[in-house]
Amino acid sequence: MLEVINASKTFAKGTPNEHKALDHLNLSLKEGEFVTILGSNGAGKSTLFNAICGNFLLDEGSVILDGKNISYLPEHQRSASIGRLFQDPMKGTAPNLTIEENLALAYSKNTKGLFRFAITKKDREMFCEALKRFDMGLEDRMATKIGLLSGGQRQVVTLLMSTIVTPKLLLLDEHTAALDPATAEKVMAITNDIVHERNLTTLMITHNMGQALTTGSRTIMLDSGAIIFDIKEEERKHMTVSDLLDMYSEKKKEEFDNDRILLN
Repeated sequence: MLEVINASKTFAKGTPNEHKALDHLNLSLKEGEFVTILGSNGAGKSTLFNAICGNFLLDEGSVILDGKNISYLPEHQRSASIGRLFQDPMKGTAPNLTIEENLALAYSKNTKGLFRFAITKKDREMFCEALKRFDMGLEDRMATKIGLLSGGQRQVVTLLMSTIVTPKLLLLDEHTAALDPATAEKVMAITNDIVHERNLTTLMITHNMGQALTTGSRTIMLDSGAIIFDIKEEERKHMTVSDLLDMYSEKKKEEFDNDRILLN
């Protein structure tokens, strides 16, 4: 379903601020697979998402989605097949438009090719039913501007906007990190329901190691723009956060030892 092949990207090349953000990264996801991504700040997590979405072109490598090479497609063309949620609840929506209008924009963009902003009765009923299942009272606030909603409510609307027409790939970029614990738990439960019901191929960035081990079926860790380990379902079932930390520490120790050998 998704293949990232030999992906490399260096920013500010040839300057004192040169930074290798992706270093010959390879990643493959099967259809319906839900993979969580761990890594420290600067490890390349969001850069990987930006590369998949087309925010920039790779220096080397390619991105294949559902058998199609999208490496050179512009961002707006990729967005028809890729849903993305950000950590900031303000991103991904038009705050001065209502819930109904935001949903209509997302729906028409993915079904008509060109925006068909007129909202039909059938559309309105569909939006209302979709919101009702989240049990947050949003179906009664369809005329409320998105900017007036709480962070959790806004993320739920953004999640619905990203999946109202089933995408080929869903990217979750720490989408619960800015929410209070109770709201984050509820948004995560709604996310899991949608992903499993639609069998969505999903990548989720998180800093929560416990969540990374219990969400989805596979966990990868990035460091310095490369995947340093990839834990599949069977191995992951028996892992604890301590095991994960030990794996990371051992990996970093090996790299340090190898560097020291080279320096000697």
